[in-house]
Amino acid sequence: MTHQISTLPEDWTRAMAIVAHPDDLEYGAASAIARWTAAGKSIAYVIATDGEAGIDGLTPAEAGPLRQKEQLASAALVGVDDVTFLGHRDGVVEAGIGLRSDIARQIRRFRPEVLITATYELTYGMTAGQRIVNQADHRAVAVAVLDAARDAGNRWIFPELLDEGLEPWAGVRHVYLMGANQPSHAVDVTDHLDAGIASLRAHAAYLQGLGRDFDPAQFLRTMTAAAGTSIGARHAVAMAQIQLQGV
Repeated sequence: MTHQISTLPEDWTRAMAIVAHPDDLEYGAASAIARWTAAGKSIAYVIATDGEAGIDGLTPAEAGPLRQKEQLASAALVGVDDVTFLGHRDGVVEAGIGLRSDIARQIRRFRPEVLITATYELTYGMTAGQRIVNQADHRAVAVAVLDAARDAGNRWIFPELLDEGLEPWAGVRHVYLMGANQPSHAVDVTDHLDAGIASLRAHAAYLQGLGRDFDPAQFLRTMTAAAGTSIGARHAVAMAQIQLQGV
């Protein structure tokens, strides 16, 4: 990271993390979420799919409920008990009207000031020679999150939400993108990294289904140590900030 990274502002009380699959948040962001819940902030999770296509050795009917269970246990380890699964089909999520409406509904319900999602970029990686294709569901959900953040504040977009008693919410100030190629902010997770590691380990069936050796502790410690140098911390999680409101 050669560009300027700032400490992520924490002058907010409610955040919603919206991602495609169970386990997406646990590759770093959960450590930051553990920090925030420990400080008394309210965090909700919204998961677009049940991750039912994520374990080759299990049918979707078997994997979906199992991955939901693991996500609930994982969230609890970092102080989150508000978890919603939207039920979109794993692997073929579309950033269309249906997903935007579902996300806008959750934003109006919870009324967060901050949203967290994965990057919408086509590829990601620390160097040009190590580019990895960003999974299609991640990209679709990220785009839908950005659109739904605006939709949630307009009463004439998805007016059916008014019939559900959900008034517009235009209070989202920032969206933070995990895994962004050009992060702008980072949060010190030194004191909460162990909780983040435990939350990733809670996805035991999924990790076993990867079919390769993977050490959650080594992965997260290495990743957060690299990000930590940007703000003078031992361990940090880096994200890109997108501003939705004028200052």
